[in-house]
Amino acid sequence: MSPLSRSPIKKEEGRIKITPVILCGGSGTRLWPLSRSLYPKQFCSLVGQESLFRQTLRRVQFSDIFEAPLIVANQQHQFLVEKEIKDLEVKGRLLLEPCVRNTTPAIALACFIEAQKDPNRLLLVMPSDHLLEPLEGFIMSIKQALPAALDNSLVAFGIQPNRPETGYGYIEYDRDNPEHAKPIQRFIEKPQEKTALEYLESGRFLWNSGVLLVKAQTFLDAVATYEPKIFQVCEQAASKITDDLVMKIDPVIFAESPSISVDYGIMERAKNVKVVPLNLTWSDLGSWQALWEETPHNNQENALVGDVVTHNVHRSYIRSENRLVTVVGLDDVIVVDSQDAVLVASRSAAQDVREIVETLKLSERKHIQSHPMEERPWGSFQSIDHGERFQVKRITVKPGQKLSLQMHHHRAEHWIVVSGTAKVTRDTEEIMVFENQSVYIPCGTKHRLENPGKIPLELIEVQSGPYLGEDDILRFGDDYGRT
Repeated sequence: MSPLSRSPIKKEEGRIKITPVILCGGSGTRLWPLSRSLYPKQFCSLVGQESLFRQTLRRVQFSDIFEAPLIVANQQHQFLVEKEIKDLEVKGRLLLEPCVRNTTPAIALACFIEAQKDPNRLLLVMPSDHLLEPLEGFIMSIKQALPAALDNSLVAFGIQPNRPETGYGYIEYDRDNPEHAKPIQRFIEKPQEKTALEYLESGRFLWNSGVLLVKAQTFLDAVATYEPKIFQVCEQAASKITDDLVMKIDPVIFAESPSISVDYGIMERAKNVKVVPLNLTWSDLGSWQALWEETPHNNQENALVGDVVTHNVHRSYIRSENRLVTVVGLDDVIVVDSQDAVLVASRSAAQDVREIVETLKLSERKHIQSHPMEERPWGSFQSIDHGERFQVKRITVKPGQKLSLQMHHHRAEHWIVVSGTAKVTRDTEEIMVFENQSVYIPCGTKHRLENPGKIPLELIEVQSGPYLGEDDILRFGDDYGRT
């Protein structure tokens, strides 16, 4: 399946403006080891060359019916989101959640922010980690949903099912209604296979895409009716938010909100709900099975990504991120090789990958949080080797960027410049370090690394000491507001 990089849709004049609200808080545990808590699936390139989040941004980039998007994300992902926005030159606003409270509070906060400008502002709520194309058909369906949303309906978008899928929620609707937005009769959670087959054959059910079109005030009225505690908390939190490109939520206030999904909290209980059927290619890409379905297959029905060689293998998803992977004599399997972990599973057990993640959580394994390559606002670093009392990293600093002024209590550092030029602050002195030169930072020394040049600064860092954790950082000054 090709990425969502379509040619721009023809500009439109005099149309109703819609604020896209992109929900960017998913964790994607079923796509471990690629998806991790600090680098979840929406930032991964799973289908095509672009991340799912970037593909979502593109859906609202090429039509004049959309205002600048409002992106609701976990504060841990701020710099990942900002990097994608900058790369695409999207003028988006960012609303940072201090903790996870599911989709009802996230959408309610977005509605409060938009309602302050106009209670009748239309919001298109979208997950940031789904596949949905073609773009032109999606825009047409949004236009078809406009009359119902303007008439104070909460409008969902449903996908015409093509198989008895047990991993999706379903919507039963009045398909005989002549309107584009049809009355919803009920929402159903993930059914058993026999029930899903009955739904498919009846023609009266759609998959729930998670996309909504609502008026800000209409949604807030529903929250006040069905989830008054969420309404109260979000109203209080929104009153303290200043309208800026990056908006932060009071963590003490927001922590008081119940954690409830929008389907369970609002859509399954409200009376003014409708659905627009979508006859588009769609997937929530929620498991490796879903990735197998959406990735091109070879003659053996294998989906192979990366440097992969197989013999006598059929109907399998095999992915290599950085090295050769070979598989012999297996059918219907998933093999995913990341930088520091390997997953081998039956395709039929793809949904159970989350159980592995839960097991790893209990043992506090770092493999569920981050990859060896970690993004930072100034660049990135990658762990190359480690052992007792030492660690080796490769560090890349973008041109014009610098790390925080910091100190470590438990480790010393030795920096060797591979390419580029480093400006190093070491206590009161400033040192220029060039290619093939090095500098030593003793334990307990205030220091800062900066790239004053016009090309990326690449260096090798050797750490030594009794404790080498990333939390051994005392910051004295930081350009990115980190503490």
